[in-house]
Amino acid sequence: MVGRGSVAGDAARDASDHAEEAARQASPWVEKLARFGYAAKGVVYIVMGVLAILVAVGLGGSMTDQAGTLRVMESVPFGRAMLGVMVAGLLGYVLWRSVQAVMDPDEDCADLKGIATRLGYAGSALIHAGFAFTAGRLALGVGEGEGFSSGSWTAWLLSQPLGWLILATIGAGVVGGGLFQIYEAYHAEFRKYLKLGEMGDGTDGWIEHGGRFGVAARGVVFVIIGVFLSLAAFHSDAQEIRGFGGALAAVLYQPFFGYFLLGLVAFGLVAYGLLMIAVARYRRIAPHKGL
Repeated sequence: MVGRGSVAGDAARDASDHAEEAARQASPWVEKLARFGYAAKGVVYIVMGVLAILVAVGLGGSMTDQAGTLRVMESVPFGRAMLGVMVAGLLGYVLWRSVQAVMDPDEDCADLKGIATRLGYAGSALIHAGFAFTAGRLALGVGEGEGFSSGSWTAWLLSQPLGWLILATIGAGVVGGGLFQIYEAYHAEFRKYLKLGEMGDGTDGWIEHGGRFGVAARGVVFVIIGVFLSLAAFHSDAQEIRGFGGALAAVLYQPFFGYFLLGLVAFGLVAYGLLMIAVARYRRIAPHKGL
């Protein structure tokens, strides 16, 4: 007679085998979608940076955020088809960030820093899901919609009891995230996730230096956004909220060197976009570790 423990053990092993097989089958698709997602994110940052560069050199352009960049993309020839591709890419990025948050395939969760990193991945997944929703509406020609507005959710939050305190905490977190990105830029933290052996010496150098510049520029923008969030909290005024576009405008309006500083940050955003393209090509992605 076979014991219950033996039967349960066999069932557990069968379940484990099925899970591993499902992981092996899913992993290539997750990897492809993740790489597609990094590339789509890179394109958004490159376009956003180029638009700001045009402002800095007096050739038009605009200072806008990711959603505004998607609206600009809609206006070019074949823009809606391009946005359809962007939707797929952004959803791939959302999937990968969700896998990182839940499954920890990079094995980051060894300490409090790792836990904070995974929480950041979850937040990134939610934010980019909003961008994918915006891109989808624009691709279908039904407009952007009203749901993904910084002013609307902050106004609602400020109307709640202790909402200003929650918003101030969020602002401090965004400032901290920006400062951490500047720290990561200094130490080129992104290199530890890349397949360095597949790069030539020249490629590695370009990616490292350009990536540092790009991550630092993005960190500066995040610090500015966080400061505006904190000011809005202390003044109980949602009108003080600034996204990427508002942060770039704050750089532009600095005395004496505003246009130069805007150009510098804008080139940094382009560099960050190019880093995302490089990440799409060279990142080590092993979702099967967590699936």
